[in-house]
Amino acid sequence: MKNIRSFQIDKEGGGARLDVFLASHLAILSRAQIQKAIAGGNVLLNNLPAKAGQRLREGDRLVFEPPPVLSYDVEPENIPLNVVYEDAFLLVIDKPAGLVVHPAAGNYQGTLVHALLFHCRDLSGIGGVMRPGIVHRLDKGTSGLMVVAKSDAAHQGLAAQFKNHGVRKTYQALVYGDVKGEEGVIDAPVGRDTVDRKKMSTRTRRGKAARTCWRVGERYGAVTLLKVDIETGRTHQIRVHLHHAGHPIVGDAVYGGAGRVKALSNPLLKEKIKALSRPALHSSLLSFIHPVTARPLNFSSPLPADLSALCGFLRGDAAPPETEVT
Repeated sequence: MKNIRSFQIDKEGGGARLDVFLASHLAILSRAQIQKAIAGGNVLLNNLPAKAGQRLREGDRLVFEPPPVLSYDVEPENIPLNVVYEDAFLLVIDKPAGLVVHPAAGNYQGTLVHALLFHCRDLSGIGGVMRPGIVHRLDKGTSGLMVVAKSDAAHQGLAAQFKNHGVRKTYQALVYGDVKGEEGVIDAPVGRDTVDRKKMSTRTRRGKAARTCWRVGERYGAVTLLKVDIETGRTHQIRVHLHHAGHPIVGDAVYGGAGRVKALSNPLLKEKIKALSRPALHSSLLSFIHPVTARPLNFSSPLPADLSALCGFLRGDAAPPETEVT
C-alpha cells in the first residue's frame, strides 16, 4: 500500500513555498528529492499538478504520493556483519573500517548494502535503488555503530529523529596535539571546499550549519583521545571540524593528518600510525527511540583492535610516552 500523505494547510503554513513546506513535513526526503517528486507529478495541490515554487494558502489541500520504489539493481553478497541488535523493524550493526556503506563510483561491489540485502531481504526502499535501508552513513574508514531500517515506517521515524537531533551519536577520535582545555564546541559551516571539490571544508561559499562538541578522554602528549558528539550530520563533519580546530585526526590522509605524522620524533609511533591506513575515528555510542515501539535504545561499541592497540602504545604499554615536536 502506498504511503500517501495529505495536508490541509493552516494559517501557519500559509505563505510557505510548496517544496519547503513538504521538506519540513517529510523528514525522510531532502528538498531536492521533494522537487524531483513534484516535477514527476507526484504532488497535487487542490487536485491539480503542483509546482515547487508555488506559495501555499490557508485552506489549500496538498497530497503527496511517493514515486514507486525501483527494484534493487544490487546483487546480495554474503559479507559477514556484526549485528548488535535486530528486530522486525530495524537492525544495528558495528561496521568495520574499510567497508563502504553504499554503492558509488569505484565501489559497485562489496558494500554494506550488498551485505544487508543478503542478510535481510525486506529492507526499507525509501532510500532508493542504491541505498535500501540506509538512514545515515559512516565514512569508509570510520568504524562503529549504525542503525539500518527494515521497514518504511522505521525509516521515516528514524529519519525524523535524525533531522530533529533526537539521535545521540558519540565518537572517539585520536587527534594530533595536546588539546587545550577539557571540552569545547566547534561551530562552523561545512560545505564543498572552494579549491578541491572532492573535499569538504569550513572555507566554503555555501556551507551548512554544523556543530561538534568534544571532550578529552585521555592525553598522550603528542596525541589526544577525544569523545565527540555531533549535533548535525554533515559530510565528513568531525574530520573537517577537528582539522579546522588545528587537531586533525590521526591517520586521516585527506584532512591534514598525513602532514602531522612527519613532526613526530618517535619512529615506532610513526610506523604504527602509517600502518593504520585509516582515520582513527570510531562510532562508539548510539542512542535513539525505537521508531515503532517507542522504546529507548542505547548501544555501545568498544574501540576496535587497531585503535585500542594504538592507545595502548601511546599510554606507555609498549613504549615511553611520545613528546610532540613543535
